[in-house]
Amino acid sequence: MKFLELGATAPALRKLARRTLLPMALLGTAVASAAVQANDKLVLLTSWYAQAEHGGFYQAVAEDIYAKHGLDVTIRMGGPQVNGMQLLLSKQADVIVNYDLQVLKSLEQNLPVVAIAGVFQGDPQGMLTHPDVTGLDDLKDKKVLVATTGQSTWWPWLKGKYGLNDAQARPYTFNLQPFFADTAVVQQAYASSELFQAKKAGIDANFYLFADHGYPPYGSTLVTRQDVIDERPEVLQRFVAATMEGWKSYLANPAPANQLIKQDNPNMNDEVIGWGVDKLKDFKLVTGGDAATQGIGVMTDSRWKATRDFMVGAGLLSADVDWKKGYDLRFVGGDAKVLP
Repeated sequence: MKFLELGATAPALRKLARRTLLPMALLGTAVASAAVQANDKLVLLTSWYAQAEHGGFYQAVAEDIYAKHGLDVTIRMGGPQVNGMQLLLSKQADVIVNYDLQVLKSLEQNLPVVAIAGVFQGDPQGMLTHPDVTGLDDLKDKKVLVATTGQSTWWPWLKGKYGLNDAQARPYTFNLQPFFADTAVVQQAYASSELFQAKKAGIDANFYLFADHGYPPYGSTLVTRQDVIDERPEVLQRFVAATMEGWKSYLANPAPANQLIKQDNPNMNDEVIGWGVDKLKDFKLVTGGDAATQGIGVMTDSRWKATRDFMVGAGLLSADVDWKKGYDLRFVGGDAKVLP
């Protein structure tokens, strides 16, 4: 059975059976064994509890897109107590859904992490405001609710671009009541989450996506370790291609993935998921920008440089960091690109 040990494909086994008169029962067992052996295993860790923002990953499972590419992908949910970068570095995950700024900051600590695709062409973070605010340049007299993570990500960018100051910042504790109670308050938000909650509460609100105003990072960036790239580049290539197929399929018909999302996250319901899918489409997070012509998941040197320059200018990153080590463009675009 050396032929099987070498990872023979099912078509090759059928040819072997015809030449050697291998019994069909044995052939069936051999084909099944080969099919199982052909699926390379990967663990994908998401950034939060299952939701529409993870729909393409779940769609690739639900529609057997990963399997079609010879992959056996296990999706694990992130959450507030889950340190994705730590799990990646400890080899408990092969790929994580992460953030450009954390990738570059990790390079400063000599950690071997590399981004291989940008699922969202912009960060889905934005600003939730009352109707009197007509744009991000209309915030100078507002109290801005900023979470701890925002202090080292989007807040320095917003301050620098629109002339705001730290005296305006207030802690954001993921409770919308301060926003509901005070029209002088604006806060960080996702269109798929806080904006939905405001609308459900009957509060008239505006939402401004930072990416539409020049905030440079990608969103839902796929990140792996350098050793995975060195040892399994072809597996990662198939994984990225299958994932982007999953995203295209999800935006066309999200029902298969939504069933799996609700299984993993019972707190999710059809209304919330439907709103999230609509916002993905409204803001063209997956299909807009460079993805429209270069393929879903595409990344570019210029965008990474813009993120690096922002971080250095804001004092978030040392200028000495070799920032180009933080991403690898070989896995996106080319023959495997998936256009919207």
